[in-house]
Order: sequence, then structure tokens, then C-alpha cells
Amino acid sequence: MGRKNEFVGISLQVKLMLAFAATIVLVFGMNAYMYVNINNFINRLDSIYVSNINLNELEEELTNVQTSMTKFLNTKTTDAMEEYYKHEQSYRNAIKSLKDEKSSDKLILMERNIKKMSEHYLLLTNQTIEAKRGRNVEKYKVRYENATASYTYISTYIYSLNNGLFKNNSMNYLALSNSIRSLERLSTFLIMSIASGNIIVILILTQTITRPLKILAKTANQVAEGNFDVEVVEVSSHDEVGVVTKAFDQMVISIRDYITRLKESVENERNLKERELRMESHLKDAQLKYLQAQINPHFLFNTLNAGAQLAMFEGAESTCEYVQNVAEFFRYSIKKNHEVVALHEEIELVDHYIYILNVRFSGAIHYEKHIDDRLTEITVPSMILQPIVENSFQYGLRDIEWEGKIVLSVYLNEEEVCVSIFDNGIGMDEEQVKQINTRKTRENVGDKDSNGIGLSNVMERLSLYFNQSQIVTVSSEGKNCGTEVTFRLPWKQEEKHV
Repeated sequence: MGRKNEFVGISLQVKLMLAFAATIVLVFGMNAYMYVNINNFINRLDSIYVSNINLNELEEELTNVQTSMTKFLNTKTTDAMEEYYKHEQSYRNAIKSLKDEKSSDKLILMERNIKKMSEHYLLLTNQTIEAKRGRNVEKYKVRYENATASYTYISTYIYSLNNGLFKNNSMNYLALSNSIRSLERLSTFLIMSIASGNIIVILILTQTITRPLKILAKTANQVAEGNFDVEVVEVSSHDEVGVVTKAFDQMVISIRDYITRLKESVENERNLKERELRMESHLKDAQLKYLQAQINPHFLFNTLNAGAQLAMFEGAESTCEYVQNVAEFFRYSIKKNHEVVALHEEIELVDHYIYILNVRFSGAIHYEKHIDDRLTEITVPSMILQPIVENSFQYGLRDIEWEGKIVLSVYLNEEEVCVSIFDNGIGMDEEQVKQINTRKTRENVGDKDSNGIGLSNVMERLSLYFNQSQIVTVSSEGKNCGTEVTFRLPWKQEEKHV
């Protein structure tokens, strides 16, 4: 595995160089092997018939000695004698190359016998020559006959040895010929093996290079056509192809992630826009209902303001205070073109509204406030408290026989600003509370004394503004046990509302 990883980590240039170098080394090794073996065969071929040639030359020198000796005996000239000694010396040198050791090999033993007999023959020829020169006729005739007989015997022996060597060399030649044919078949096999191995290596190497490139080209075409959901190209090598493929995969993944984030951003923006439009629609609906419920609030505000000034001039302080409260109430409705207000502005509107109700109903409502002033600067959608207080009076306190009471509380509970509106009115049963909290109740907009903004409208606007559900909860312990409406507003609302 380690060597494989090392191989896939090398560059294409090194891979190609290794493939060509391995091929060259194999071809060179095979040629060297063939060269050495062919040289050995040639040397063995050269040595096969050298022994026969040497024996032929030995026999020729033997004949020359015999002939030159006979010629001297017939002519007794100096030239003939010199010729004899020249051939005698040549023959003596020739027999030195013959083997002289004892052996069980028949051919080697024959060489030894030829050498010994040749030495004896030369001794006889020299004695013959000396007898001739000494004019001892009887003696040189006897020695001449002995030398001639020895010559005949040696010639026969050389012929037999030569014939035996020829047969032996023929067998060696046949074996050598078979070896050459085997070497030829072996060389052919090695050449074909090297060629086949080289083709396989080249195919594997080219496939290693071209296969990822083909897949990469196919994937690139799909990406060029806009399909970024392509599968990542798998590659295990670390060469130039591997580097390019991994860079392409990373590019595709980055583009795919960018497109995903872009789609999510567009979707979030669309949802945000949709919430803004819904909130704006609800606000316009609330404003429209206010306009429908009121008769020209600007005219009423100006008229009530003039009435308050007239009452002040006449010294009617209670009337002046009442008219001023009514005027402030209507002025707030005029200012509600601003969809977001501070919480303390909503509380002041409730104060004016409770004052007006108490004037209308002769102080029938006992009003209490428990406000944490640190929390009243938070911003909220306009017209969220007064409609709830109005509902508390209309549906909770108006028809009771005991003293009505409304308690407005603002306090901090962990990370939430809690705004509670409690009345001790007729309350509601568990089923009614459940329907209101699950927003299954219908708005009672037909009441002529209501301003037209119901609890459902307030709950919807608060959910849109803070982008949370369950902002408002209604609770009651049952009939004649009162009702409490609680707003749970995020403390750090600037980071959460839309």
C-alpha cells in the first residue's frame, strides 16, 4: 500500500521516464545476454574442429619427415638433409601440443601413445640419417625399415584418432546447434515478452492519465451547461492530473455552495418581504378601521382642544381636564401614522382612555399601574394596549355588579419584558381561553362601542413585528374570576424584530 501511494504521488514526467527507462533496461539486458551466449557458442564452434585440423597438420608433418628422410637416403645431398632436419624440428614441435597425461579417456590415451611413438620414430629417423652419413648400409637399411614401419603405424593411429575426434566433434556440434536453436527460441520469447509487457505498461499508464481526464472533460461539459449537481470526480493520484481534478472538484463545490447560499438568501428576503407586506396590510387595516370608527379625528382634536381652552377660561377645571384627556386620546390616534412607538406612549394612551371611561361611567373602574420605568423605552407596534383595555372593559367589566378593576403591570421576567392587563370581570371558561390562545375566535367587530381593533389583530401584529409566535397569552381561572392578557416581549428586541 505504501509503495502504491508513493507511485500515485509522483509526477507524470517521472512516471513516463520510469516506464521508458524500464523498457530500455530490459532491452539492453536481453541484448547483453544474447551477445554473451552467442560469443560462447562461436568460441565453442571454433574449438570443435581445431583438434582435427591439428591432427591433419601433424600427419602432414609426419609425412614430410618420412619423405625428406627417404629423399636424403636416395640423394644424400645437403639440401635434402637440411630439409629433413627442418621437418623433423617442425614435427617435434607439433607433438609437444599432444596430451601426455594418463587417462581413462580413449582419445586422450591415443594422443599420449602417438606422442610416445612419434618420439621413438624421430629417434629412428635420426639414427637412419646418421647411419647413411656414416655409410653403414646395413645399419641404415634396418633402421629405415623400422622407421618406415613406425611411420605407417603412427599414420594409422593418427587417422584413427582423427576419425574418433571427428565423431566426437560431430556430436558436440549437434548439441551446440540444438543450444543455438534453443537460444533463438528463448530470445524470441524474451523479445515478445518485453514487447507485450511494454505494451501493457503503456496501456496502464495512458489509461491512468487519460481516464480521469475523460471523466473530468465530461463533468466540465455538464457544468458548462449549468448542471452543478454533478458527482465529484474521484481521483487517487497526486500527479498533475490529480491536482487539476481536485481543483475542479473544489471549484464545483464552491459554486454549488454559493448557489445554495444565494437561494437561501433570496428565500429569506422573500419571507421577510412577505412578513413586511402582511404587517403593513394589518396596520393599514387597523388604521382603516380606526378611520371608519372615528369622525375626522383632526377636526375632533381641534374642536376638543378649543373646548378645553373655553372650559379653562370659564374656570370649569373638571371639564377642562376631561376635554384635554379626550383630545390627547384623539391626538394619539392621529399620530399613529408611525407604526412603531415607545411602550410608555401606549401606557399614556391607556391612562387617557381609563380617565375617559371613568368620566363616562362615574368612576366605575378602579385602575392600578405597576410599571418598571426602565422597561418603558422599548419599541412596540402602536395600538396594542388600548384595544386590550377596551376589550377588558367591554367584555369583562361592563355588566358586572361589583367594582371593576383593571391592573396594568410592566415587569422584567428573565430576558422578557412582561406587560400584563388584568381585569376582575366575568372571566371566561377553559374552552374560551383555549380558542383565544389558538386564535380560533372570531373578531367581535360589530360592537358599536369598540374601535374595531380586536385581540387577534394585536396578536398578529406582535408576532410579525417580533417574528415569534405566542407573544400574547390569555388566562382566566373561570367565570367571575377575571381575565389576564400578558405580552411577553423580547428584552433585546432591536436584534429580533423585523
